[in-house]
Amino acid sequence: MNRYEARRAAFARPAAGFVSQPEPRSIGRYARGKQLCAGNFLIAGRVAESPGGSIWDLGEHGAEFDDEIHGFAWLDDLAALGDARARVLAQTWTREWLERYGRGKGPGWTPDTTGRRLIRWINHAIFLLQGEGSAISDAFYRSLGQQTIFLSRRWKATRHGVPRFEALTGLVYAGLSLIGMERLVEPAVKALAKECKANIDRDGGIRTRNPEELLEVFTLLTWAAHALSEAGMLPSADHIDAIERIAPTLRALRHADGGLARFHGGGRGLEGRLDAALAGSGVRAAPRPGLAMGFLRLQAARTTLILDAAVPPEGAASIHAHASTLAFELTSGRRPLIVSCGDGRQFGPEWARAGRASASHSDLSIQGYSSSRFGRPGKSEEPGREQLTDRPHSVKLQIGTETTRAGVVAGHDGYVATHGLTHIRQLELSDDGRGVAGEDMLAAIEEGHKRAFDQVMNKVMLKGIPFQIRFHLHPDADAEVDLGGSAVSLVLKSGEVWIFRHDGRAEMTVEPSVYLEKGRLKPRATKQIVLSSRAIRYASRVRWTLAKAQDTPTHLRDFERDDSEMVEEL
Repeated sequence: MNRYEARRAAFARPAAGFVSQPEPRSIGRYARGKQLCAGNFLIAGRVAESPGGSIWDLGEHGAEFDDEIHGFAWLDDLAALGDARARVLAQTWTREWLERYGRGKGPGWTPDTTGRRLIRWINHAIFLLQGEGSAISDAFYRSLGQQTIFLSRRWKATRHGVPRFEALTGLVYAGLSLIGMERLVEPAVKALAKECKANIDRDGGIRTRNPEELLEVFTLLTWAAHALSEAGMLPSADHIDAIERIAPTLRALRHADGGLARFHGGGRGLEGRLDAALAGSGVRAAPRPGLAMGFLRLQAARTTLILDAAVPPEGAASIHAHASTLAFELTSGRRPLIVSCGDGRQFGPEWARAGRASASHSDLSIQGYSSSRFGRPGKSEEPGREQLTDRPHSVKLQIGTETTRAGVVAGHDGYVATHGLTHIRQLELSDDGRGVAGEDMLAAIEEGHKRAFDQVMNKVMLKGIPFQIRFHLHPDADAEVDLGGSAVSLVLKSGEVWIFRHDGRAEMTVEPSVYLEKGRLKPRATKQIVLSSRAIRYASRVRWTLAKAQDTPTHLRDFERDDSEMVEEL
């Protein structure tokens, strides 16, 4: 249907030119612009070298590859470089797209990709048309009009979330900018308002719980709002309300270094983009107390700790969800320290699956199990994607402790079905941000849970249920086991030294790990601290501390309480 509408749109009445042109707001990468000019292509995790070659001759690499190149986001990077060579490449590749695909044939004719492409073409029209003749300009405007007509007919075919917002924002941009397309603005504005009301919850979150996707939605909404304002039109009340709800949520998901928490398929975000989006929105509201899209942020001085304190997404929103319940990340100033491995999709299906597991997060996991399990997709779903088939049913949470507000006790039931065990995690960030005290417990709480635990213990001949608590380190953190093996020194590039210790109830090792990062050719090698133990009683726990060097953990709470007290708090 998309291709039929695309070919049909090729015969539509073209746009005659620009009524107005929104100010370019997309942020490109100067370094990537230079790479493109050198013929080095890193697109959707695929690497190709073609000095002097065309971006359209890189071969078949799958739907994600086609989506990225036909969305023209690379145009931001060439515009960021901005020299004559970059402009010639941008103009050449745009002309080639018009010749090969401009009549609605081939890949790239999906509503979300078309919306993304329209935004870039309109943003960078001066860059693309400088020095070009009237024939090229006419073809450019004709294609803009055809793509806009196609988008007006097919935007409803996109799935909810980022694709739908991309399609509608592109339609708003085109309707405001192009002569003869003004009639499309009002329906697009109404549809955008409806999407905001239906898909942005009252706390400013989205169903996927992916922080980077939330930033993408927020960015699109602010772009559309600015474009409407510059054209003398008011965004809808639902549109503005969504922006005002999302901004404090994004601030809660922001680490001290300006990057986003990396959970549920999201990355840190392009450097500077989060702060630019927040500043551009004009919304100054601080993070709200409590959870933000299911995450809890603890902050003291220059240290931030972000905890995944909710169940994973459900249904269609779970296709990229991670088994990260009660996992946390910690950043000191401008330096990430404790991280998640991240999203591995761009490195292939095996890395994608590995990145979703509990063992790829700074979390407790029972050996051989994740707190959420994944199943194969059905025939109607996209190939290569999986959805959650089992997951924690509830997360209980108590925020704040007796000695400080920067603390939390949380528990989830993800291991009850398999082992009868609830994972309970307590975290406390000191008032000066120089130390964290943690406690992880596996507990069989109810009588039915205890019977299930006993059955598993019988199967393992009462040897105990092995579990690990992992602390994945950022690649820039150097780890060294101190003499005697009782502590690990972590040295950041800033010169800060953090010391990790535990209470002796587990075996501590430093093992290899990976850091999965968008825009990289391959996973980055790093390390992880692993505490290994066995659950042999109805309650088994391990305590640990992470403190800056020269700070002793004695100023942190000692957690000397009976196990039943910790369970009772939940």
